[in-house]
Amino acid sequence: MIDFVPIWTLILGAGVFFYVLLDGFDLGVGILYGFAKSRDERNLMVNSIAPVWDGNETWLVLGGVGLLAAFPLAFAIIMPAVYFPILVMLLALAFRGVSFEFRFKDSEHHTFWDRGFWVGSTVATFAQGLVLGAFIQGFKVDGRHFVGTSFDFLTPFSLFTALALVAGYALLGAGWLILKTEGELQQRARRQGRSAFLAVLIAVGIVSLWTPLANADIAARWFSWPNIAFFAPVPLITAALAYWEWRSLNNASEAAPFVGAMALFFMSYVGIAISLFPMIVPHHYSLWQAASAPSTQAFLLLGTVFLLPVILMYTAWSYWVFRGKVRADIGYH
Repeated sequence: MIDFVPIWTLILGAGVFFYVLLDGFDLGVGILYGFAKSRDERNLMVNSIAPVWDGNETWLVLGGVGLLAAFPLAFAIIMPAVYFPILVMLLALAFRGVSFEFRFKDSEHHTFWDRGFWVGSTVATFAQGLVLGAFIQGFKVDGRHFVGTSFDFLTPFSLFTALALVAGYALLGAGWLILKTEGELQQRARRQGRSAFLAVLIAVGIVSLWTPLANADIAARWFSWPNIAFFAPVPLITAALAYWEWRSLNNASEAAPFVGAMALFFMSYVGIAISLFPMIVPHHYSLWQAASAPSTQAFLLLGTVFLLPVILMYTAWSYWVFRGKVRADIGYH
């Protein structure tokens, strides 16, 4: 019998990662939006993400549905544990989307919708960071049920990861603006990118120490022999990428800051995977224990095999069509 769990793990992992990268940079643009100096700059920032921002959220839907369908036990435990930050995130994303549209159509309340776009982006990012922190720390589970309180997610660690994710998305957003804009807005994005990068660098260092100190299993995973030798390339590659990112933010490169930020997110993703694999409900249930029946996974895979390439193709096509710089007078060129 075919083991579908590794296949669905890759699909779910890719969906979450693509969401973090793609919606991460446009949320990052929204975070930086509140620091724009003029309406013209705000219009340019919005226009830089306008053709792609709503499509980026497709990956959030894929991740959520994939978790429910392929790993229903994990869904049943994780969702009640992080119900409030998920609810806040969805409301913030909805308000952000409304603000995005109405800032063009409701000129009498332009300032309100501008602030709504900034607040919605920042709150949604912060809520995602709370979910990430709660997930890494784990949940109180009895049998197949979450038995903690509705506010167990609210810990010093989750609050810190929430702030760190805000800085991380701001770095992605700055990289995108460096790539897509010119002039003073681009130079300000470089300065903001440097500030966000330093915050991310500090956050990665603190989380890298905090996580193994708080959990003996994670400490053993990273620091026992021969694991320490196998996993040593991860921090070394991360350090090299951090050096490259800092240099690219301080020279004339336009693509490297965005590529470097994405690479740093990828290495952070790899670090989390190493710390927790094969657990999908950390410290309680593995991917195989939480998986749905093989027949269910096989049936769902049939549809996904056709759907996933379509998502990838239209995503790639939209970015290709709207490549190049965005300008106030002519849009893209």
